[in-house]
Amino acid sequence: MPQFPNILVHAIPGFILLILAEVLFALKTQKEIYEVKDTATSISLGLGNLFIGILTKSVILVLFSFLYTYRLFTIPYTVWWAWVLCFFADDFSYYCMHRSSHAIRWFWASHVVHHSSERYNLAAALRQTWTGNLTGAFVFWTWMPLAGFHPGMIMLMQSISLLYQFWIHTETVHKMPRWFEYIFNTPSHHRVHHGVDLPYLDKNHGGTLIIWDRLFGSFQPEVFRPTYGLTKNVNTFNPVKVAFHEWFNIVRDMRKARSLKQALNYLFNAPGWSNDGTTLTTRQLRKKEKTQSDKTDYQPIIHPTIQQSSH
Repeated sequence: MPQFPNILVHAIPGFILLILAEVLFALKTQKEIYEVKDTATSISLGLGNLFIGILTKSVILVLFSFLYTYRLFTIPYTVWWAWVLCFFADDFSYYCMHRSSHAIRWFWASHVVHHSSERYNLAAALRQTWTGNLTGAFVFWTWMPLAGFHPGMIMLMQSISLLYQFWIHTETVHKMPRWFEYIFNTPSHHRVHHGVDLPYLDKNHGGTLIIWDRLFGSFQPEVFRPTYGLTKNVNTFNPVKVAFHEWFNIVRDMRKARSLKQALNYLFNAPGWSNDGTTLTTRQLRKKEKTQSDKTDYQPIIHPTIQQSSH
């Protein structure tokens, strides 16, 4: 098996330098982009993700290698076009995983960690889940070794995607050139994704490319500055609590379920689902707003107060 470099480990010094540069920019422009405790939490979660990833990715590599033995085709990793195919295949897989992470609470319980900061900066890009690989996020890539992509190739492309996504977590870049904004994920597009404002919820799931969102109806341009964080913020800087809080919320909700069906809905339905309507999913919130708009001269609020479980 060929040895591909762990580029994320090698990129750590670059991450640190860019974060320091953004901090200096914030100080110079007097913008309140950073908060010490929030940044420390993001870095702690990033280090934990890196450590857990060393263990879990080894298991995933073994699984991908096993699936690769049953491949339908053999895509040679020594030719340039194979890497182009792998790029698009990986980016589409990421889009499917990311969109599912906002639509299925089981996956959201891991992904919510990344959205938990009320600041939007390069340090927030490091705020990553500790449970994503453990709870099966990798399943969205299992088709690739079966299709003939080498396991090492897949995992390298995943790292390249995460490396790209680091720089889009910033408010210091307003807009890229129009052609770039149309094709690629950018700080503007990703700011929308981190917004808790109703027009922004569950939008712009792309990794490197934004074309999947445009194709599948989940694209939303940035029209006003987002409100960052969660619709119900965790209100803690304890990285352990941030990493596991939604799993505890799921257990709490499942314990109050009155049937197996309700329990499964709390686990696998959209974030915000409840059997009594005390909390609402994004789709239910939009339907409610539309109903109010149709019945009255109701004007939607740009920054609505949203009551939802944690999404």
